[in-house]
Amino acid sequence: MTDIIHLLPDAVANQIAAGEVVQRPASAVKELLENSIDAGADKIQLVIKDAGKALIQIIDNGCGMSVTDARMCFERHATSKVKKAEDLFAIRTMGFRGEAMASIAAIAQVEMKTRRHEDEIGTCISIEGAQVTNQEPVATSPGTQISIKNLFFNTPARRNFLKSNPVEMRHIIDEFQRVALAHPGVFFSLHHDGVEIFNLPKGNLKQRIVHLFGNNYNERLVPVEEETTIINLKGYIGKPAFAKKTRGEQFFFVNNRFIKDPYLNHAVSSAFEELLPDDSYPLYVLFIEIDPSKIDVNVHPTKTEIKYLDEKSIYAIMRSAVKRSIGRYNIAPTLDFDQETGFSNMITHKAVEDIVPPSINFNPDFNPFANDSSSTSGYASSPRNYDAKPSAKNWGSLYDITEQPVVEQTSIYEDETVLETKQKQYMQLHNRYIVSQIKSGLMVIDQQMAHERILYERFLVHLDDRKGASQQSLFPQTITLNANDFELAKSLLDDIKSLGFDVREFGKNTLVVEGVPVDLGSSNINETQLFEQLIEGFKNSQQELKLSKRDSLARSLAKNSAIKAGTSLGQEEMNTLIDELFACKTPNFSVSGKPIIQTITLAELDKKFEKG
Repeated sequence: MTDIIHLLPDAVANQIAAGEVVQRPASAVKELLENSIDAGADKIQLVIKDAGKALIQIIDNGCGMSVTDARMCFERHATSKVKKAEDLFAIRTMGFRGEAMASIAAIAQVEMKTRRHEDEIGTCISIEGAQVTNQEPVATSPGTQISIKNLFFNTPARRNFLKSNPVEMRHIIDEFQRVALAHPGVFFSLHHDGVEIFNLPKGNLKQRIVHLFGNNYNERLVPVEEETTIINLKGYIGKPAFAKKTRGEQFFFVNNRFIKDPYLNHAVSSAFEELLPDDSYPLYVLFIEIDPSKIDVNVHPTKTEIKYLDEKSIYAIMRSAVKRSIGRYNIAPTLDFDQETGFSNMITHKAVEDIVPPSINFNPDFNPFANDSSSTSGYASSPRNYDAKPSAKNWGSLYDITEQPVVEQTSIYEDETVLETKQKQYMQLHNRYIVSQIKSGLMVIDQQMAHERILYERFLVHLDDRKGASQQSLFPQTITLNANDFELAKSLLDDIKSLGFDVREFGKNTLVVEGVPVDLGSSNINETQLFEQLIEGFKNSQQELKLSKRDSLARSLAKNSAIKAGTSLGQEEMNTLIDELFACKTPNFSVSGKPIIQTITLAELDKKFEKG
């Protein structure tokens, strides 16, 4: 029997490695951006076409490469950052494995132009499926320019698993933002299909956050800074008032490398304890500087996971530093124990000599036993006459009440058949629940969840029919979103219009809302807030529940526009709400699966009163 174990060809091995390193276009963007940072570039341009499926191009002004280095960088395990095993415990660079370029070249058509600053001429190399198709000298500017075309062209199964262009573009923006946040001293730009999405000048961290997420973030940021013998911590946290219902604005960097760490995330969340509800997530951009020998970054192919030698101490430092910033900048509500606020409005600032005591007027001639009804005193009431007889005038009006019709009252034990023939009367309890009498006892309905169910099923019909009616706004509202949310909104625009929104694109990262669904005409929420909550709710539904786009939109809009607990309803409004609820396909359960209706039987009431 012949031997069956053999070495894989390099092309096959590179394609297998590419499956871990390059999972989607955003993975290639991350690797190329980090290579440009390691090359010392202070100007990096990223050009994307067709969400990275057609083209990913990086242009930087870094150190460039020689002819030999340009060819060697596409070999597996070829790197300039690690020379011996001990170097793994002193890593300061972003990359170190030497797998990224080989993996990318194995599954795409790659062209690279590079030149060192001291050289007069550069090198151009073309590679297709790990095979070098061309190498020649070329005139190019100092630095490196890499173009990746037709990603996964030779692995169609992987290409078929890619998501839609808006989804893939959002992943690219995520990776771009992480690298840009970590290096505010570097100029970055991002173009997608000829449209400039980001133009980030050099600056400090706060300026970079504002440029990435919008000018309104300037007032939301609170600085955090702590220096210890274990770590140095710096960065910004967001004020609790601006926390969002979805994750996505939480950034940890260890030695300028973006990481995902639930343990440290819990440290920050616990610092916001009692300031935020459980389903809200604050903004934070925090940088940890630590001795590389005390961490291990070689844990996962994406290099977003790190192991620490002293994890508990880092947790404690992180939590205390964030809590101190919250207290120092008066984010938490405070009480002034030196002043009793209940009497603050009664304190006067006049001088003692300016205070005039009240005067008392009385009539010295007043006789309480006088019979004369007219009095010269200034009192409002006349003295009583105990000897006067009652007047017999209009005595017949006492019997008019017997001729008035008797108002019929519904008995609490009235038969159900009698109730069905009359207009049902509902009672609102604490402006939260609607209570109605039924034959077996009482029916209690949660008004907010009932309205959510009604709107949810109505919006689903609009999405199917594409005929949601719109109510035009008197003054159109302009909404500016961050780049990620704007890409998401663009992908949902047709469905959002089906719900009844009249919305259109209006420049860079901006939308104009000219109308809202007719179903929300009575809502007190403004268009800008409603639209932002719609996007946030959609992201939350997709992240937590993995729902379809259609369900997520309907659920989000229903939850954000339903009447809230504490809203007072009239009898007609309660009648309409109950009628529409029982016309729903699923009237008994809310959008989130919780019961809308609860019944309390007479037997249960009797038991409460210890009867029988």
